[in-house]
Amino acid sequence: MSGHSKFANIKHKKEKNDAAKGKIFTIIGREIAVAVKEGGPDPANNYKLATVIAKAKANNVPNDTIERGIKKAAGDGNAVNYVANTYEGYGPGGTAIIVDCLTDNKNRTASNVRNCFTKGGGNVGTTGCVSYMFDKKGQIIIDKEEYDKDADELMMLALDAGAEDFSDEEDSFEIITDPDSLEEVRQALEKEGIPMAQAEVTMIPQNYVTLTSEEDIKKMNRILDLLDEDDDVQAVYHNWDE
Repeated sequence: MSGHSKFANIKHKKEKNDAAKGKIFTIIGREIAVAVKEGGPDPANNYKLATVIAKAKANNVPNDTIERGIKKAAGDGNAVNYVANTYEGYGPGGTAIIVDCLTDNKNRTASNVRNCFTKGGGNVGTTGCVSYMFDKKGQIIIDKEEYDKDADELMMLALDAGAEDFSDEEDSFEIITDPDSLEEVRQALEKEGIPMAQAEVTMIPQNYVTLTSEEDIKKMNRILDLLDEDDDVQAVYHNWDE
């Protein structure tokens, strides 16, 4: 993992989201609705909801917005029924892209995602065509600007709580966990008052692809920007070494 400054990408995405907070609120709202429907409104007894709440806090979603979302999902029998769907495909230069969606209209979403790929010179593939190139992991990112204590102490705290790996990057610390251990590690860090820029289950590439052609870079950014603009898209993972 070392040698790649992942936080630069995260900050870039956060800045884009800060310019359109409605997108993040839409994403979190849908994930809360699905989590509450599946496991109830109490995060203490609903791991999935606890994970979504952690993601919401890392993205600076206000507590009252989170609570309203939970209450709405728990009390609204006529709430929209969102279905999770994942699309896999290829971008320029053989890059691999995974798109997680929550939608109330699978046909619309499938068409929109396909168009995003096509407009950037990519194509949607079959299920499993690229996911084998990624590992599903819990990932916690800590901004070095927000944490000025000893790195070794942070590493030991994370590992003792059940983390698998700890990386000291250029502008951040990255903690990797098994997906099922993410919440336990996150709570241990939160208990110590450690600020987290990201705490969520993600797909981490096993290898990265470098794009050397300006045209390929332009096309890849086109795909990612179009996907980012689609409200049905919850998350996008790729192996492009930006």
